[in-house]
Amino acid sequence: MTTKSLTLAAFVLAAASPALAQVTVEDTDADGSFSMQELQAAYPEMTVEVFAQIDVDQSGDVSEDELSVALEAGLLTE
Repeated sequence: MTTKSLTLAAFVLAAASPALAQVTVEDTDADGSFSMQELQAAYPEMTVEVFAQIDVDQSGDVSEDELSVALEAGLLTE
């Protein structure tokens, strides 16, 4: 491999790193949704206000769909 190829490979890997570093939210009580505490473990910046925005159906928990929408909307950063 040439120096040019190695440099290009290093650049591609460095650029891809943020996409590969995804936050994992654990459903510790296995109820199929995420509580405020479960989300705060993955997203320490989580506030009551942001949680309320994400919990669209006001169930007190965040579903996987609600979490996906919040991530796409930029309410949480990975």
